[in-house]
Amino acid sequence: MTGPTQRTTPAAVPADEQAAEALEAEQRLAEQQEAGRAGGRPDWSPLPRRAGLKPSASPLFSLRTPIPSTARWTLGVLSFAIPFVAWFVLSATGAVDSTFMPSPAAVLKAGIDMVGTGELFGDLWATTLRVLEGFGLAVLVSTPLGILMGTFAAGQALFEPVIGLLRYLPASAFIPLLMIWLGLGEPSKIALLFIGTVFFNTLMVADVVRGVPRSLIDVSYTLGARRGEVLGKIVVPHSLPGILDAIRVNAAAAWNFVVVAELINSDAGLGYRIIRAQRFTQTDRIFAVLVVIGLAGLAIDVLLRLLRTRVGKWSA
Repeated sequence: MTGPTQRTTPAAVPADEQAAEALEAEQRLAEQQEAGRAGGRPDWSPLPRRAGLKPSASPLFSLRTPIPSTARWTLGVLSFAIPFVAWFVLSATGAVDSTFMPSPAAVLKAGIDMVGTGELFGDLWATTLRVLEGFGLAVLVSTPLGILMGTFAAGQALFEPVIGLLRYLPASAFIPLLMIWLGLGEPSKIALLFIGTVFFNTLMVADVVRGVPRSLIDVSYTLGARRGEVLGKIVVPHSLPGILDAIRVNAAAAWNFVVVAELINSDAGLGYRIIRAQRFTQTDRIFAVLVVIGLAGLAIDVLLRLLRTRVGKWSA
């Protein structure tokens, strides 16, 4: 009886030890899970230390950092000076034939000659008038249409598909039809400028209006405003700076299309003057007219920027 008892006792002791170890392991696991739920991660090694970011030596290379006004003016002058110097060097060294690239002095002389004869101011006025009429009509149509599309989902569903299709049609492809429909006079030129800008301006205005925060509209309704008041006092004022930006961008497109429009039986205009100079290989006159177009467009852009700043002082 003594022998079997001595054989079973050593086997029972390891079993108890195993049970105790298993219980301790479960307790440790429970503690780790509790610590994990509390936000601690005892099983994670600490993150390595890293050197702090060194501040940039100049705000010119910092992300979204304002720069001093002196640096802004300097960079603005350089944006004009670098292309001008390159033009001067190419023409002075004879790297490019003067027939293809006249010197700045020759271009200046050609511009002075056109001013002396009065043709430059007459052409500038004729072109500016066409841009104002064609693009002005496009703004009058596209702005309320864009507000309608951006404010009402029904307006977007009705107009956006067809406008999205028409904007891919090149305006110059309508020239033969416009000549048939409207003749060779001014209406066909105005219509070409209108077609070239109205669809893009409409979609850009709609995108701006859709950017009005929904919270502003909800708060207005909560305070008792009616639909017309929300549209006139919240949606339109909030969208006005962006609408002016869209007009400013598409005004450049109008100046691009006016040269094409003046190919249609014109007797005055900057585009007409370019075509006339091309017939006689007068590249100095072409360059002079291009400079005038650039300056006129820049003047309109600056005026629209000033208007946008005055209207939307609160806007970034």
